[in-house]
Amino acid sequence: MRFASHRDIARTVERALRRARVPVAYSAGFSPHPKISYPGAAPTGVASEAEYLEILVTEPYPAESFRQELDAAMPEGLDVLAVEADPDDGLSDRLEGSAWQIELPGVSSESAGRAVAAFLTESAVEVERVTKKGRRRFDTRGAVLALRVCQHSGPDPEYATIQLVVRHTTPTVRPDDVVTALRQVADLAPPAPARVTRLAQGPLAEVGRLVDGGAVATDAAQAEALASSRPQAPSTPTQPAQAATQSRPTAERPE
Repeated sequence: MRFASHRDIARTVERALRRARVPVAYSAGFSPHPKISYPGAAPTGVASEAEYLEILVTEPYPAESFRQELDAAMPEGLDVLAVEADPDDGLSDRLEGSAWQIELPGVSSESAGRAVAAFLTESAVEVERVTKKGRRRFDTRGAVLALRVCQHSGPDPEYATIQLVVRHTTPTVRPDDVVTALRQVADLAPPAPARVTRLAQGPLAEVGRLVDGGAVATDAAQAEALASSRPQAPSTPTQPAQAATQSRPTAERPE
């Protein structure tokens, strides 16, 4: 389900809530809608292991019963992993950053490492992207808190994997923006589209620990060391994620 859009996921959740008969609150007016929000939703074209959503209910509801009933009503491949009751309104404030994995078919670990090293030495790397407000130019380097090239074993030596921790900013710096930035600073041009998976999102301290136990390249010297090491081929691409739910359900997007 990597190519399911945000609206596809939203419709699926709304239908599942109706089937589960959860007492969801609705907006007032001529065309009422369930009160659900999706802070930090992943863009179309990426898989995710950490999608969160908030659902307002009209009466107290046991969290585990909520999880089980909603999970049973969801289609195969979208799993509700956790639900917790939260009287506060600050989920979006707690989602400070995301950890991503970017797989680059046709790119060696050496080439990726050199590009990462070049990116980390820059104080700013601007890219352009069309947003809802039109074409915008913005810096990617300031939002990137950690960047590293992973070493893998596998049959294909031309397959690099990068792990990235990025701060949530406005406009959002996405993994494809970082790939564009790597092309600008080091002429890194993957011959095939990157495969992107969100590994985690939440408070920055927690997100950083989830990326290889915190062993990330945070400066150019570390990146160059990774680049000079002998590359190994990667294992098979990461398996699809299985939905998550927190406080309000968090549904993950699998491939």
